[in-house]
Amino acid sequence: MLTHGQIWHAIDQLAEHHGLSTSGLAKRAGLDPTTFNRSKRVTGDGRPRWPSTESIAKALQATGASVEDFFGLMGEDTSARYGDSGFAEEARPLRGALQSIPQIGFAQAGRGGFFDDAGFPAGVGWDEVYFPEVDDAHAYALEISGDSMLPVYRDGDVVVVSPSASVRRGDRVVVKTREGVVLAKELVRKTARHVELRSLNPAHEDRVIPLSQLEWMARILWASQ
Repeated sequence: MLTHGQIWHAIDQLAEHHGLSTSGLAKRAGLDPTTFNRSKRVTGDGRPRWPSTESIAKALQATGASVEDFFGLMGEDTSARYGDSGFAEEARPLRGALQSIPQIGFAQAGRGGFFDDAGFPAGVGWDEVYFPEVDDAHAYALEISGDSMLPVYRDGDVVVVSPSASVRRGDRVVVKTREGVVLAKELVRKTARHVELRSLNPAHEDRVIPLSQLEWMARILWASQ
């Protein structure tokens, strides 16, 4: 199992092996200089914050390191330095080597042609990101845009979605209506007739969607924050 401490330890080692500070590594990768700072590794309320797969990929590209090199730098679990080793806010452990999964922007997801009737990614126009292996061959990533999901998800955050995972009350989910509207909400309840969804942003209304108007619903497994 990959842990929060191992990932951040590998980033520290990657910077050190190239004679850089973590800020220097971020700059070389074309990222904000504070991206890999220690202050970014735990949220204000003490939850572990994970680096995005995009930031890791850019750091590897900037240094010429391979995915295998990065895994070799992980070493022991150093999670004690950063607090709890639970996985971001969705608390979903991820296992195995990095794999490529499809990614599109959240705003694109409502357009036709990106998903089949089951909510699996389909068609062309998808980008790719590298992510630790998940137990769903149809998993995909969505990049959040705008502030409608604050304070849970910010502009630029990436969420990994599993259309095959079981969905339970309290899970954060992505839903698509037959009108082509895509939403990220918290599942309050699912009945034989409708789903009740709580907005992640208190400034936006909760939704009750009849099942006849619901095209698909998929669970959010992980979020970069």
